[in-house]
Amino acid sequence: MPAIAKHNDVLTVIIIFAVEPARQQELIDAIVEFLEVVKQQPGFVSSSIHKSIDGVRVMNYAQWQNQEAYQAFISNTQVQAKGEKLREFQIHEYHRYEVVVSLPDNATLKIAKGGLIHLAEFRVKPENQMRLVELEREYLPLGLQNPGLISGNFHRSLDGVHNINYGQWRSFADFEELVKDPKYKPLSEYWQGLAENEFHLYEVVHTEPSD
Repeated sequence: MPAIAKHNDVLTVIIIFAVEPARQQELIDAIVEFLEVVKQQPGFVSSSIHKSIDGVRVMNYAQWQNQEAYQAFISNTQVQAKGEKLREFQIHEYHRYEVVVSLPDNATLKIAKGGLIHLAEFRVKPENQMRLVELEREYLPLGLQNPGLISGNFHRSLDGVHNINYGQWRSFADFEELVKDPKYKPLSEYWQGLAENEFHLYEVVHTEPSD
Protein backbone atom coordinates (compact mmCIF):
# COMPACT_ATOMS: atom_id res chain seq x y z
CA MET A 1 0.00 0.00 0.00
CA PRO A 2 1.44 3.44 -0.91
CA ALA A 3 2.31 5.83 1.90
CA ILE A 4 3.12 9.53 2.00
CA ALA A 5 6.86 9.87 2.53
CA LYS A 6 6.92 12.06 5.59
CA HIS A 7 10.70 12.19 5.79
CA ASN A 8 11.28 12.73 2.06
CA ASP A 9 12.89 9.36 1.45
CA VAL A 10 11.42 9.25 -2.06
CA LEU A 11 10.80 11.64 -4.93
CA THR A 12 7.12 12.55 -5.25
CA VAL A 13 5.76 13.34 -8.71
CA ILE A 14 2.24 14.75 -8.94
CA ILE A 15 0.56 14.97 -12.33
CA ILE A 16 -2.86 16.62 -12.50
CA PHE A 17 -4.90 16.28 -15.68
CA ALA A 18 -7.77 18.56 -16.68
CA VAL A 19 -10.47 16.47 -18.31
CA GLU A 20 -14.05 16.64 -19.52
CA PRO A 21 -16.30 14.76 -17.08
CA ALA A 22 -17.48 12.45 -19.88
CA ARG A 23 -13.87 11.28 -20.41
CA GLN A 24 -12.70 11.09 -16.79
CA GLN A 25 -13.05 7.30 -16.55
CA GLU A 26 -11.40 6.86 -19.96
CA LEU A 27 -8.37 8.75 -18.70
CA ILE A 28 -8.26 6.73 -15.48
CA ASP A 29 -8.36 3.49 -17.47
CA ALA A 30 -5.52 4.71 -19.72
CA ILE A 31 -3.32 5.56 -16.72
CA VAL A 32 -4.01 2.22 -15.04
CA GLU A 33 -3.14 0.40 -18.27
CA PHE A 34 0.13 2.34 -18.59
CA LEU A 35 0.97 1.50 -14.98
CA GLU A 36 1.41 -2.14 -16.00
CA VAL A 37 4.52 -0.96 -17.83
CA VAL A 38 5.56 1.76 -15.39
CA LYS A 39 5.60 -0.49 -12.32
CA GLN A 40 8.26 -2.66 -13.97
CA GLN A 41 10.72 0.25 -14.29
CA PRO A 42 13.76 0.44 -11.96
CA GLY A 43 13.18 2.81 -9.07
CA PHE A 44 9.37 2.79 -9.22
CA VAL A 45 7.84 2.89 -5.71
CA SER A 46 4.11 3.56 -6.03
CA SER A 47 1.32 5.26 -7.92
CA SER A 48 -2.08 6.36 -6.61
CA ILE A 49 -4.78 7.50 -9.02
CA HIS A 50 -7.37 10.01 -7.81
CA LYS A 51 -10.52 11.29 -9.50
CA SER A 52 -12.09 14.63 -8.59
CA ILE A 53 -15.67 14.45 -7.40
CA ASP A 54 -16.66 17.21 -9.85
CA GLY A 55 -15.33 15.13 -12.75
CA VAL A 56 -12.85 17.67 -14.17
CA ARG A 57 -9.55 16.41 -12.73
CA VAL A 58 -7.56 13.18 -12.53
CA MET A 59 -4.44 13.15 -10.38
CA ASN A 60 -1.57 10.67 -10.27
CA TYR A 61 0.41 10.77 -7.01
CA ALA A 62 3.55 8.83 -7.90
CA GLN A 63 6.71 8.02 -5.97
CA TRP A 64 10.18 7.06 -7.21
CA GLN A 65 13.30 6.08 -5.31
CA ASN A 66 15.16 9.17 -6.52
CA GLN A 67 15.36 11.73 -9.30
CA GLU A 68 17.82 9.65 -11.30
CA ALA A 69 15.39 6.73 -11.51
CA TYR A 70 12.53 8.99 -12.54
CA GLN A 71 14.63 10.78 -15.15
CA ALA A 72 15.65 7.44 -16.64
CA PHE A 73 11.97 6.48 -16.86
CA ILE A 74 10.85 9.64 -18.66
CA SER A 75 13.89 9.51 -20.96
CA ASN A 76 13.11 5.96 -22.09
CA THR A 77 11.35 6.55 -25.41
CA GLN A 78 10.24 2.93 -25.76
CA VAL A 79 8.52 3.02 -22.38
CA GLN A 80 6.97 6.44 -22.99
CA ALA A 81 5.51 5.23 -26.29
CA LYS A 82 3.42 2.75 -24.30
CA GLY A 83 1.60 5.74 -22.75
CA GLU A 84 0.73 7.39 -26.07
CA LYS A 85 -2.98 7.39 -25.18
CA LEU A 86 -2.32 9.84 -22.33
CA ARG A 87 -1.22 12.50 -24.81
CA GLU A 88 -4.87 12.93 -25.76
CA PHE A 89 -5.47 14.58 -22.40
CA GLN A 90 -4.42 17.98 -21.06
CA ILE A 91 -1.92 18.19 -18.21
CA HIS A 92 -3.04 20.88 -15.79
CA GLU A 93 -0.02 20.72 -13.43
CA TYR A 94 3.08 18.53 -13.39
CA HIS A 95 5.87 18.96 -10.84
CA ARG A 96 8.32 17.06 -8.68
CA TYR A 97 7.88 17.57 -4.94
CA GLU A 98 9.24 17.00 -1.48
CA VAL A 99 7.02 16.72 1.60
CA VAL A 100 7.82 19.68 3.86
CA VAL A 101 5.04 19.58 6.49
CA SER A 102 3.08 16.54 7.65
CA LEU A 103 0.86 16.60 10.74
CA PRO A 104 -0.18 15.20 13.13
CA ASP A 105 2.96 13.31 14.02
CA ASN A 106 1.01 10.10 14.74
CA ALA A 107 -1.09 10.22 11.55
CA THR A 108 -1.57 7.14 9.41
CA LEU A 109 -0.14 8.21 6.07
CA LYS A 110 -1.27 5.26 3.96
CA ILE A 111 -2.96 6.02 0.62
CA ALA A 112 -5.80 3.54 0.19
CA LYS A 113 -8.46 3.01 -2.44
CA GLY A 114 -11.63 4.83 -1.41
CA GLY A 115 -9.72 7.47 0.54
CA LEU A 116 -11.19 10.98 0.54
CA ILE A 117 -8.76 13.75 -0.32
CA HIS A 118 -8.83 17.55 -0.37
CA LEU A 119 -6.10 18.74 -2.73
CA ALA A 120 -5.29 22.44 -2.47
CA GLU A 121 -2.94 23.84 -5.12
CA PHE A 122 -0.93 27.00 -4.53
CA ARG A 123 0.79 28.70 -7.46
CA VAL A 124 3.59 30.78 -5.99
CA LYS A 125 6.66 32.75 -7.01
CA PRO A 126 9.93 31.07 -6.01
CA GLU A 127 10.84 33.93 -3.68
CA ASN A 128 7.58 33.37 -1.75
CA GLN A 129 7.57 29.59 -1.61
CA MET A 130 9.33 29.05 1.71
CA ARG A 131 7.32 31.81 3.39
CA LEU A 132 4.20 29.95 2.31
CA VAL A 133 5.65 26.75 3.78
CA GLU A 134 6.16 28.54 7.11
CA LEU A 135 2.55 29.71 7.12
CA GLU A 136 1.32 26.24 6.19
CA ARG A 137 3.18 24.82 9.17
CA GLU A 138 1.71 27.55 11.40
CA TYR A 139 -1.93 27.17 10.33
CA LEU A 140 -2.25 23.41 9.83
CA PRO A 141 -2.83 22.75 13.57
CA LEU A 142 -5.96 24.90 13.33
CA GLY A 143 -7.33 22.66 10.58
CA LEU A 144 -6.51 19.59 12.64
CA GLN A 145 -8.93 20.79 15.32
CA ASN A 146 -11.56 19.36 12.98
CA PRO A 147 -11.69 15.66 13.98
CA GLY A 148 -12.52 14.69 10.40
CA LEU A 149 -9.09 15.76 9.12
CA ILE A 150 -6.83 12.71 9.36
CA SER A 151 -3.66 14.43 8.17
CA GLY A 152 -2.40 17.48 6.31
CA ASN A 153 0.61 17.01 4.05
CA PHE A 154 2.20 20.01 2.38
CA HIS A 155 4.42 19.46 -0.64
CA ARG A 156 6.90 21.94 -2.10
CA SER A 157 7.67 21.68 -5.81
CA LEU A 158 11.38 21.47 -6.49
CA ASP A 159 11.09 24.13 -9.22
CA GLY A 160 9.82 26.62 -6.64
CA VAL A 161 6.49 27.55 -8.26
CA HIS A 162 3.89 25.22 -6.72
CA ASN A 163 2.83 23.97 -3.30
CA ILE A 164 0.19 21.32 -2.63
CA ASN A 165 -1.72 20.39 0.48
CA TYR A 166 -2.81 16.75 0.37
CA GLY A 167 -5.44 16.54 3.12
CA GLN A 168 -6.83 13.14 4.11
CA TRP A 169 -10.44 13.22 5.40
CA ARG A 170 -12.81 10.78 7.05
CA SER A 171 -15.76 12.21 5.08
CA PHE A 172 -16.57 15.08 2.77
CA ALA A 173 -19.18 16.21 5.29
CA ASP A 174 -16.31 16.86 7.73
CA PHE A 175 -14.56 18.97 5.09
CA GLU A 176 -17.76 20.96 4.44
CA GLU A 177 -17.96 21.61 8.18
CA LEU A 178 -14.49 23.16 8.07
CA VAL A 179 -15.53 25.40 5.17
CA LYS A 180 -18.66 26.61 7.00
CA ASP A 181 -17.34 27.05 10.55
CA PRO A 182 -16.14 30.67 11.14
CA LYS A 183 -13.33 29.54 13.43
CA TYR A 184 -11.56 28.05 10.41
CA LYS A 185 -11.76 31.24 8.35
CA PRO A 186 -8.02 32.02 8.74
CA LEU A 187 -7.32 28.86 6.71
CA SER A 188 -8.82 30.55 3.65
CA GLU A 189 -6.78 33.71 4.16
CA TYR A 190 -3.20 32.89 5.24
CA TRP A 191 -1.93 32.52 1.69
CA GLN A 192 -3.46 35.78 0.42
CA GLY A 193 -0.85 37.95 -1.30
CA LEU A 194 1.58 35.05 -1.62
CA ALA A 195 -0.12 32.55 -3.91
CA GLU A 196 -3.07 31.73 -6.13
CA ASN A 197 -5.21 28.90 -4.77
CA GLU A 198 -7.40 26.24 -6.36
CA PHE A 199 -8.80 23.11 -4.76
CA HIS A 200 -10.79 20.01 -5.63
CA LEU A 201 -12.10 17.06 -3.64
CA TYR A 202 -10.89 13.64 -4.79
CA GLU A 203 -11.45 9.95 -4.25
CA VAL A 204 -8.58 7.46 -4.53
CA VAL A 205 -9.65 4.97 -7.22
CA HIS A 206 -6.52 2.88 -7.79
CA THR A 207 -3.23 2.20 -6.02
CA GLU A 208 -0.08 0.40 -7.15
CA PRO A 209 1.01 -1.60 -5.21
CA SER A 210 -2.63 -2.39 -4.46
CA ASP A 211 -3.98 -2.05 -0.92
